[in-house]
Amino acid sequence: MPTAIVMISADVARIPEVAQEVADLEGIAEVYSVTGEVDLIAIARVAQHDDLATVVADRLGKVEGVLATTTYIAFNAYSRHDLEQAFHIGLD
Repeated sequence: MPTAIVMISADVARIPEVAQEVADLEGIAEVYSVTGEVDLIAIARVAQHDDLATVVADRLGKVEGVLATTTYIAFNAYSRHDLEQAFHIGLD
């Protein structure tokens, strides 16, 4: 599943509204309000790589209050949660 991490600079007067509107977009799995150089970080997960352009440029980039985005496309995921799920066979 193609995944992208999107750093979002938002209008400070609309951060909660921007976060909710972005979270409601099809293809966006999670949105975090963060400290640092950006205001929000969104995680996009889509069925096909080409769908990332639709989610990020055509939808997310047009949300009122989004001032700028920087997108990182993930190659691999490394997570204890993912490894535990892979080895879980349903025994208690």
